[in-house]
Amino acid sequence: MTTPIVQFGTSRFLQAHADLFVGEALKTGQALGPLTVVQTTGSSERSGRLAALARPEGFPVIIRGIQGGKRIDTTQRVTSVARALSTAENWSEVQAIVAEEAEILISNTGDTGFRVGDDDLTTDVPRSFPGKLLLLLKSRFEAGGRALTILPCELVSRNGDVLKALMLELAAARVKDATFTNWLDTGVVWANTLVDRIVSEPLEPAGAVAEPYALWAIENQPGLRSPCTHPCVKLVDDLTPYEKLKLHILNLGHTVLADLWLKEGRDPNETVREILADAGVAARLDHIYQTEVIPAFAAKGLESEALDYVAATLERFRNPFLNHRLSDIANHHSDKIERRIADFRRWSPDTPMPQLSAISDQ
Repeated sequence: MTTPIVQFGTSRFLQAHADLFVGEALKTGQALGPLTVVQTTGSSERSGRLAALARPEGFPVIIRGIQGGKRIDTTQRVTSVARALSTAENWSEVQAIVAEEAEILISNTGDTGFRVGDDDLTTDVPRSFPGKLLLLLKSRFEAGGRALTILPCELVSRNGDVLKALMLELAAARVKDATFTNWLDTGVVWANTLVDRIVSEPLEPAGAVAEPYALWAIENQPGLRSPCTHPCVKLVDDLTPYEKLKLHILNLGHTVLADLWLKEGRDPNETVREILADAGVAARLDHIYQTEVIPAFAAKGLESEALDYVAATLERFRNPFLNHRLSDIANHHSDKIERRIADFRRWSPDTPMPQLSAISDQ
């Protein structure tokens, strides 16, 4: 069996996101094909997970939460993974698959996934993901250089643009082949994507627990191929509105609650769900959404989108299965205020925001 989709990363997020979507689409003939999953680190703790991902019976993803006012608690089995390999143990096989089979590459390599180390690209397997990717793409180029779509899912704004710039820089410095660099620039589609789903815990040896809400927004461009047709996978002309909705509604709401939690010296173990059980806190957050956040989106022509996203966000915050501690959200609080609230005020300077201003000006 060939696998036109190759995924770098074995995280619980990808299991409950890309792997699940492709698996569901395969059942209706609406996916490009199954996946090869590639472990890019040498972590021994993930070796059991790797073997379990490709079992014929699949692995479980439990969906728990509130959606549309209804309580959901269901289990699905994901059978989209045909092979699970490791760059440490199966490098030559991974090279062959990327060179000969792949139509789409997906990555989610963590917060430091785009970081480049002191890789020696004359060695068989570079340590960093960008170093590995460069050699894999070079193998594909040398095998004929067929077109390829790359869908990074790392939580980096304009992640496709960022990864492309990094790879062009690496190629220029370390491969020094103008024709290869030109192919990277023009023969590969580097897509900007946004992923949005809370995957609260892993299952052993493979699988995950996730909320019902899920979005994979992919910014369309000429030549781009989508891994599947699925209700949660959206090809969009502009990713910006989706980035703004997530950052300035979901993430902003978290920071508003964390700010209140810090100022009031509340229970150190309090969760988002628990703090919103306080009617006064819930009313304050709702007032900020209704009088400051939604009007700012309305001024940008995004009122209906903001109304829908606020409603979905409040359901997600009240997920009875999710214990999202405010102490975790409050980490790096001042940085989050800058990105989530101060930037929002700059984005919509004509919308009065007295309550958000009181947070960001403190």
